[in-house]
Amino acid sequence: MSLEGKNALVTGGASGIGAATARRLAAEGAHVAIGDVNEQGAREVAGELDGFACVLDVASAASVRAAVAEVVGALGAIDVLVNNAGTDRFAFFVNTDESLWDLVLGVNLRGVIAVTHAVLPSMQERRTGAIVNVASEAGRVGSQGSAVYSAAKAGVIGFTKAIALEAARYRVRSNAVAPGPIETPLLNSAPVQLGELGERLKRGMVNATALGRAGEPEEVAAAIAFLASDEASYVTGQTLNVSGGLSMW
Repeated sequence: MSLEGKNALVTGGASGIGAATARRLAAEGAHVAIGDVNEQGAREVAGELDGFACVLDVASAASVRAAVAEVVGALGAIDVLVNNAGTDRFAFFVNTDESLWDLVLGVNLRGVIAVTHAVLPSMQERRTGAIVNVASEAGRVGSQGSAVYSAAKAGVIGFTKAIALEAARYRVRSNAVAPGPIETPLLNSAPVQLGELGERLKRGMVNATALGRAGEPEEVAAAIAFLASDEASYVTGQTLNVSGGLSMW
């Protein structure tokens, strides 16, 4: 599953699934750039990998353009894009407001669109590239306390398919992974934000999996590395569940 000599950009790479993915891609031979609003965290992960770190706020089109230009200047053209940056504010929908909608949609959906828009033209011009978007099982089956997040991740799945159709003629592939409950700062923020209710929500998600446990970031990273590699050269437009059997379709 070698990615030897490939240049990869991982958004939201300072922690969780993003950091695990950066490490896995580097282990497979890729030169990895890590973009994150957490500059210090991005630099720490990049330092482990002899990689490159930059400040990247996916919700800002100006930040996206600047970061992509910085990565290309440092590493060269981007061969692998992993749109991982994400956030949520756990709350039942009737208790949400427009500021929450703007934040969650801006990072989780618009951010994926913005970064892809900045990277895809070069991939198409060079007739090579792989995009892997981190969606969520919430986008397939819904998640209590995360209605807007669920909507955003469903949008990511639809966007992944559309880009796969548009970019196939240029030999660019677009796929997604749909993690279930993964031991990340995002999942573990539910009890912090909602107290005992958040703890019950997290426990309910874990109990709903066929395997009866939460996943690890490295397990998602392995699936991302496969989809990014030439081992998946005939795979595009797909969403791979990495969820312990939370859903099976």
